[in-house]
This record gives sequence, structure tokens and C-alpha cells, in this order.
Amino acid sequence: MKTIILGITAFLFSLNSQAQNKNVKSEVKTTVTTVKDSKGVKKSIKTQEVKEVQNIELKDADSNVLNKDVKETPVQVTATTAITADGVTKIIDVDRSAYYELNGQKYQVAIDKNGYNMFSPDGKEAAVLRKTSNNNYIYKAKNNTSFGYFDTNGNLVLETYDDMTDKVIITTYMIIKQ
Repeated sequence: MKTIILGITAFLFSLNSQAQNKNVKSEVKTTVTTVKDSKGVKKSIKTQEVKEVQNIELKDADSNVLNKDVKETPVQVTATTAITADGVTKIIDVDRSAYYELNGQKYQVAIDKNGYNMFSPDGKEAAVLRKTSNNNYIYKAKNNTSFGYFDTNGNLVLETYDDMTDKVIITTYMIIKQ
């Protein structure tokens, strides 16, 4: 009986040591922002987790050499951001809050509990951005509704239908790198 238990234990430990065929690196960054204004104190917590996973593969895996070299494999990076504001936690893949420029004017896109708000250069709310089911956005200003998305460079691209010309007008807000 004792031999069977020791044999099963040794078998389970050997399975555990064979199962690790990935390099995993995880980094969590938490930022707490407190804003005091005439309405009171607002506290938002932003937690960013970056996880890097790399499969371990060996060069010449079929050879009988004892020490084998590791083959370079691509690293898969996953970034997740959780933002808690006004008691609501929202998990987003990429935070698009930044400053954008259009026609020499600087606009700010800031996250809120339903999506994003866009503020004009004078600080007034110019538009809202709401996420759709296919990772695009509906852009709603006073008298303008557009379809929007973020391109690979992080720029905000708006596509607006002009019924006078029967064409789609593309407007690009260029991200300001800081």
C-alpha cells in the first residue's frame, strides 16, 4: 500500500514538472486619481495588467543530445485595463483616453462609465463616443452622428454620411504623442 501511494505521488509530481512549456510574465500597474472640484472629490482607480506568454520550443527536439537549445518563438502580449469610476468597474482592452488634434485644435478624449467623452479646446463637452458590439464607436455631437474607430496608429477616424453629395466624409483626429 505504501509503495502504491509513493508511486502515485511520484507520478503526479512528474506530470507537474512536464506541464510547464510556457514562459509567463505578468505585470500589474495601479493608478489612483483623485479630483477635487466644486461637486466634491472623485476618485478613479485604473488597473492595467500586461501579460506576456511565450511558448517554449526546442531546436532539434528529436535529437538525442542532452542539452538542447531553445528556439525563439513569438511573444503573445495581452493588455487588460480595469477602470473604477463612480462605483462602476469597466474592463476595457485598450484605454483610448488621450489628446487628439484636428485642424490645429487640441481635443481631449476622456473615459466615462458609458464610453468616452470628447472635450473641445475650451473644455466644454463636444461629443460622446459609445462602443458598439463590433468594437467601433458611435460619435454623437450636437448636430452630427458618425461612425468612428481607432486605426492602428491610435488616431480617431470618423466616417460621416453626407446626404447632399451622397458620399462618406472621413475625418481623422490625430493622436498627440506625449
